[in-house]
Amino acid sequence: MLFKTFSAAVFGIDAYLVEVEVDVAPAFEGHFTVVGFPDIAVKESRERIRAALRNCGFDFPATHAVTINLAPADIRKEGSALDLPMALGLAGCQGTFFGKILDTHVFLGELSLDGGVRSVRGALSAALAARERGIKNLVVPEANAREAAVVEGIRVFGVKSLPQAVDLVNAPESFRPVEVDVTQMLCEANQYSVDMRDVRGQMSAKRALEVACAGGHNILLIGPPGAGKTMLAKRIPTILPPMSLDEAIETTRIHSVAGVLEDARGLVGTRPYRSPHHTISDAGLIGGGAIPRPGEVSLGHNGVLFLDELPEFQRNVLEVMRQPLEDGSVTIARAALSVNFPSRFMLAAAMNPCPCGFFGDSTRECHCSPIQIQRYVSKISGPLLDRIDIHIEVPAVKYKELRGDTEVESSASVRERVLRAREIQIKRYAGEQKIYSNSQMPPKLIRKNCAISADGEKLLETAIQRLGLSARAHDRILKVARTIADLEAADSIAPKHLSEAIQYRTLDRTYWA
Repeated sequence: MLFKTFSAAVFGIDAYLVEVEVDVAPAFEGHFTVVGFPDIAVKESRERIRAALRNCGFDFPATHAVTINLAPADIRKEGSALDLPMALGLAGCQGTFFGKILDTHVFLGELSLDGGVRSVRGALSAALAARERGIKNLVVPEANAREAAVVEGIRVFGVKSLPQAVDLVNAPESFRPVEVDVTQMLCEANQYSVDMRDVRGQMSAKRALEVACAGGHNILLIGPPGAGKTMLAKRIPTILPPMSLDEAIETTRIHSVAGVLEDARGLVGTRPYRSPHHTISDAGLIGGGAIPRPGEVSLGHNGVLFLDELPEFQRNVLEVMRQPLEDGSVTIARAALSVNFPSRFMLAAAMNPCPCGFFGDSTRECHCSPIQIQRYVSKISGPLLDRIDIHIEVPAVKYKELRGDTEVESSASVRERVLRAREIQIKRYAGEQKIYSNSQMPPKLIRKNCAISADGEKLLETAIQRLGLSARAHDRILKVARTIADLEAADSIAPKHLSEAIQYRTLDRTYWA
């Protein structure tokens, strides 16, 4: 007897539908074969399915030949999400579904030995794939129900066990689809436990962060230990614009495929903040593996990637970031496949000015020689530094600032100014594809939107000649100046905007760069 149903498998962050064909036929010796390019996890599902069916009271055709085909057969199937549809197919072959054909449902779920249904990766991507194919019913583990229900036009049912899935197929009218309020989910998620109000002093660094967030610029914080670099970086998401629904869905898909999405959350509604340790490998940072998984640059998509102690990272690890910083995506090529992961993030990095950390400090003496300082800073390549728009010094906080009772501006008030600047940029780039902020401007738009006066030309020329800036650094200065002008709602870039943007090239202005 042949029985068919649908499931889904993940490829990158996308999913494609898999037709699960189960055939049970009499044989002299029973065997269980899964074909259709399955990986080891899919092959091992035979033992999980056999035990789950037996422990739930269903018959297993021990004296029959069981063949399961996963179509299309030329694409590798990986993961455990195919357990549930294969088990239902076997149950269907035993007459459990009274002759019903499940071509109107997509099933996902990993089975435990007692028949429980465990959460899987990529439920949101599967829901999008089902909608695209016109299938309106999706059955997922209960833990993944909120995640999948975010997709409109799909009826999502969450199940806890194999018997419950069988009951759902036999009596669908007794089950209600999961419903979520996406707007409410975004509002609930858009809460932060930290605030800019917590940071005392550091007015110039706060200003630089405001400019960086207003234009989506990368930023490097340079200062001695304990100055507050990490504290400032952790508060960057609090002044970024709230996530849109499209951004939230795209970010959730990445986190779901990577297996780091919280089940109760259902939707990533806050800007991601990723802070990998400096011992991370290049594959951990940009993604990889035999079956490619997203790395930290993709997990930080639409959010912030913070690299603390930047010179301590391996040089080859830092260099692989150059493509995602430029293109906003990562392409991982293997012999049999090529996967693309989005990675449009804001890079925030922090470093000491020298190995001991006190070069230029007015209160502590630096014991590093110029050669040691040069060697320390040169761990960061020039091309990578060029891709960081803003370099800002973060000096040690003075005691009076630390203990003062001066009112400190909150993240909410800073975010209002950032939002106004972003609205100006959204209107400016309304006709452009995939450009939402000044940091994403290509050279053609830089010439169009970053015109400067004669005085500005002289100022920029002098700065480039004295600092020996590259062509890329020239473009970065113009982009930052455009953002500073947007914060003031100015139509054109004035010399004062250029001057401030040039001041944000700290590493270009010091003798040890």
